[in-house]
Amino acid sequence: MLRQVRTSAKAVVIQEGKLLAIKLNDGKEEWYILPGGGQESEETLPETVKREVREETGIHVACRDLLFVIEGVHGEDFHRMDLVFSCECFGAVSDAALHCDRNQVGIDWLDISQLNKLPLYPSKLRRAIMNFYEGKAYRKYLGNEEIGDPECLE
Repeated sequence: MLRQVRTSAKAVVIQEGKLLAIKLNDGKEEWYILPGGGQESEETLPETVKREVREETGIHVACRDLLFVIEGVHGEDFHRMDLVFSCECFGAVSDAALHCDRNQVGIDWLDISQLNKLPLYPSKLRRAIMNFYEGKAYRKYLGNEEIGDPECLE
């Protein structure tokens, strides 16, 4: 089966020790993902990050450095390639027209010191974001994470 590769740009937005996250609920459980989404044709990755964060959260950001690359080779209808960027927050967009993701029930600011124990997915990002925030060494390429992989709780 030939599957398309979907490139998405995600944002790590940190303020006062907290990480901006999209809160999802499927009626059974709640979990979090980073704001961001699919890159459109003729759109640069920084443009994708800015647009997606604005659409999903109503927050204006500036895209800075590439932090992480993580893949989802199986488990979805496409091969997912997530490029995760650090972003600077400039506050709420006054006229934002929110376009929420499926199952999105809001946004939240997660305590980075507890990130490895929170349901943030892909879970390989948890410790990597903590290390980035703490100024510790971290890997940029986090590899593939599939549905059913063990949780990263270290």
